[in-house]
Amino acid sequence: MVAKPPRRTPQRILEAARALYNRFGEPNISTTRIAAELCISPGNLHYHYPTKNALLDALVAEDLQALDGVLAQAPAVRRTAEAWQCIQAQLALAHKHRFLLRDLNELLSRNRQLEQQVQAMLLRQTEAARALLAGLVAGGDARMSAAEIDDLATALVLVLNGWHSFAFARAPRLALEAPQAERTLAEGVGQVLALVAPYLTPQARDTLRQLRQPMSETPVDPTPFSVAAPTNVGSERCGTG
Repeated sequence: MVAKPPRRTPQRILEAARALYNRFGEPNISTTRIAAELCISPGNLHYHYPTKNALLDALVAEDLQALDGVLAQAPAVRRTAEAWQCIQAQLALAHKHRFLLRDLNELLSRNRQLEQQVQAMLLRQTEAARALLAGLVAGGDARMSAAEIDDLATALVLVLNGWHSFAFARAPRLALEAPQAERTLAEGVGQVLALVAPYLTPQARDTLRQLRQPMSETPVDPTPFSVAAPTNVGSERCGTG
């Protein structure tokens, strides 16, 4: 078996920071804490990311690049099952950087660049939602006017970005951690598409109803959009490996 090349220090820092932020909240984690988790000196971390905002900017840039790839799939949606997969992919990505949505107000208050990035992100998400809804109409799975598409697109983005905060508040430290995370995300996909249900044809509503069955009865297809369990940062220990 060919050994995997070691991860570079900047990437290890990003992965550790994301996992700690997701678990404890970005405001509660210092760069010193991240360095200690990786068994490197604070100076080593600051060499790669001089400030906490620089670290946040790198995380956001990585996440937004991934989001753009997911949103690019929305115009190809024609059927309800395809819409499910597209929404599932967006929620899975949101799960990966859930700290950003959960701590957003505080982060925006101290990072002007993030404010502009989030505004642009919301515009891209809304355009993708419009494309998805228009695709369902073009594919014959839904009937709605252009005005209804505009209103519904905004509602979809609102629920998409608010779901993780709602799930966390409902069951702190449980709903978003393995093994419950995948079920929580599947429920979120169902809640997003429940907004679309009144506009679906009877056959498409039946498809949505089947997709929303409890995961124990109808598991969510893990391909092509699988949900990875949160990284266990604590598995890395000084003096190992």
